[in-house]
Amino acid sequence: MHHNKKTHPTTKPGLHPRNRHRERYNFKELTKSSPELSRFVHENKYGDESIDFSNPKAVLMLNKALLKHYYGIKKWNIPENYLCPPIPGRADYIHYMADLLGKDGEIPKGSSVRCLDIGVGANCVYPIIGNKEYGWSFIGSDIDPIALKAAGNTIGSNQSLKNMVECRLQKNPNDIFYGIIKKNEQFDLSICNPPFHSSKEEAQRVAIKKTRNLSTHKKPNKSLNFGGQSNELWCKGGEEAFIKNTIRQSKKFAFSCLWFSTLVSKKHSLPGIYEALKRSDAYQVETIQMQHGNKNSRIVAWTFFSEEKQQEWKGKRWK
Repeated sequence: MHHNKKTHPTTKPGLHPRNRHRERYNFKELTKSSPELSRFVHENKYGDESIDFSNPKAVLMLNKALLKHYYGIKKWNIPENYLCPPIPGRADYIHYMADLLGKDGEIPKGSSVRCLDIGVGANCVYPIIGNKEYGWSFIGSDIDPIALKAAGNTIGSNQSLKNMVECRLQKNPNDIFYGIIKKNEQFDLSICNPPFHSSKEEAQRVAIKKTRNLSTHKKPNKSLNFGGQSNELWCKGGEEAFIKNTIRQSKKFAFSCLWFSTLVSKKHSLPGIYEALKRSDAYQVETIQMQHGNKNSRIVAWTFFSEEKQQEWKGKRWK
């Protein structure tokens, strides 16, 4: 078995070279295209324009402005208490996956490149970015009908996403691919941002700490109503258990998808993940490092295709 744990460092610490968010947020530009953002913008202690990142309404409005300004999404909303994602980091995942798909030549573009987003969420952000940047088409799966309804509203309200993104409900929360990937259906890529905490208590502790760091107030509200539903933020065993389960199940769909991938936010999850990949006989494993500000995370991607089969797949599907 060719078990390759290569690491691809970024060109320099920070965001991917093609990421539209490499520079600081330009609030002048953003408020020009989304005037409703301006009431949340103020000068911070360094004299720079900013928003209060501990205020969920401000963060939601910033996301709306970013999606409109950079990705042409005019209408986007999520239900209250659903995860409001940091868009620059989400864009990084998509760009690194584009590099992986195009590692032996050009990055494949257009709707014939099909991606599966496991846990698409109410925000539908990965399909938005992947479609805008590379023209890819997406299937977004989720166990939460409310999240899928919100994602469906975004797709239906934006012409560019119609016929490009389809949402599918996963009826069994223990299944990842079964019940979603149809017979003889093929994907070039699967992506996943797994629930990374092991319990509600852990998720709340982290949220309170994060709010304390973001806010100028010394005491955060202990009954913090942080963004994110239970299935978005935690699962039994945390991210490591979720990812190991994904790896085990991916073996049954080994030739339905060229590259499987997942975000791994905790470094200490890696040994268990590599062990599971070894047991599942993954042919090739790639670890891609990402750095967002002070936070390091990584993508682990794996394929069951030999080099020869990878080339064959590309020749057939990406003409």
